[in-house]
Amino acid sequence: MLQFTKAAIGENHAIYMVVIKFGCLVHILSSFVKIIVLGFVFYNLFLLFYSIGIRIAASWNPKAKKWVEGRRFLFDQISKNYHKGAGKIVWMHCASLGEFEQGRPVLDALKSTHPTLTIVVSFFSPSGLEVVKKDALPDYVFYLPMDSISNANKFIDIIQPNLVLWVKYEYWYHYLDQLKKRGIPVLLISGVFRKSQPFFKWYGQIWRKMLNSISHFFLQNESSQHLLNSTGNQHASSVSGDTRFDRVIAVTKKEIDDPIIQKFILNKPVIVAGSTWEDDEIILAAYLDETNHREKLLLVPHELDEAHLSFLKKIFKKSVCYTALLSNPALVNGLDEYNCLIVDTVGLLSRLYQFGYVNYVGGGFTADGVHNTLEAAIWGRPVIFGENYQKYEEAVGLMDLYGADSISDVIELKDLMDQFQVDKSMYESTGTAAKEFVLKNAGATNHILEYIQVNRLLTN
Repeated sequence: MLQFTKAAIGENHAIYMVVIKFGCLVHILSSFVKIIVLGFVFYNLFLLFYSIGIRIAASWNPKAKKWVEGRRFLFDQISKNYHKGAGKIVWMHCASLGEFEQGRPVLDALKSTHPTLTIVVSFFSPSGLEVVKKDALPDYVFYLPMDSISNANKFIDIIQPNLVLWVKYEYWYHYLDQLKKRGIPVLLISGVFRKSQPFFKWYGQIWRKMLNSISHFFLQNESSQHLLNSTGNQHASSVSGDTRFDRVIAVTKKEIDDPIIQKFILNKPVIVAGSTWEDDEIILAAYLDETNHREKLLLVPHELDEAHLSFLKKIFKKSVCYTALLSNPALVNGLDEYNCLIVDTVGLLSRLYQFGYVNYVGGGFTADGVHNTLEAAIWGRPVIFGENYQKYEEAVGLMDLYGADSISDVIELKDLMDQFQVDKSMYESTGTAAKEFVLKNAGATNHILEYIQVNRLLTN
């Protein structure tokens, strides 16, 4: 029997090879399908566990509590408040406030060219929603309902968008899948990709499928475009830059006329420190003590909960909170005795940087890295941040052009500030380089707007 089998195979080698190849192909396709199915299962399990976990965390975490409470009877709220206008509808989704600021230049431009446009903005995070609800630009601001087939269909049925803008990142499978099935164009603006993301992992098939729902990718840099192309699918994309450059330029036209701020900064140079974390704040407090309060500090911390504000009052012994001055104007007359003003409110930071002798951007000692350096750089002052900045292209660009400096401790901060005091030409050139870096990289908004106009996404 064995000999017969060998002979038969020898006579039908071609057929044998076809069978083997077909078997291998079936095995590969089977494995591929398993990966897709497992990815889909794990994605939906993640959504379930996230929903359960955040509800548990809501019992002690204020942010989680706001997230949960904001989504109670959410569809009833949306249905009651939303009224479709006569014009086209643009829906922009943002993770949080920073992404809204990033996408805002596009919304401003679209509103100016399409006055009857209805703008809907959705947020995953409560911090962004609470601030933007007070903004006059969006017509409607909602939480994004948790991702599911049912929720995605309900939300899209109510909003009925003509165009969807997804800002930078945060992908939700069911929303993107339903938008694609309905033929609604989705643009990713100021997108950025890194090798560490699941799109580029062996298990990332479900994430790669999300990419297929995007009509066009407007990317910040060429490396992101190369990574996108490496997924094996043909995606429409262009390197347009970062709309945050356009946004921070627009912010310079809106200076603050605030008597509290003006009285605090009187007669002394001021360090404006924005989006600071504990490591930043310890260094800044030590610097003020080391230099005998040579400068004043305008501090805008990233965390504004009561526990963190108490911590700040302990390390900054001559500090006062901005909201305390608002509620008790008599305290303003005694501002001379304070060297640190803690701005414990949201929405002022981008314009406060205009008051800085130097501008310090926090986050450079955290795992996530430095926060938005462009808001600080546009005002033409030297920018300083911590040592963890390498994954942010704009921070690297500022460093390369000598518009920013990185420090690792209070000694380096003092040495740098001493240099700025002594060498005025160094101080001036650093500030000029920072501003020129921003101006040189503007224009992403016009690129996106031109695409929308050429493809008649809001005029059909």
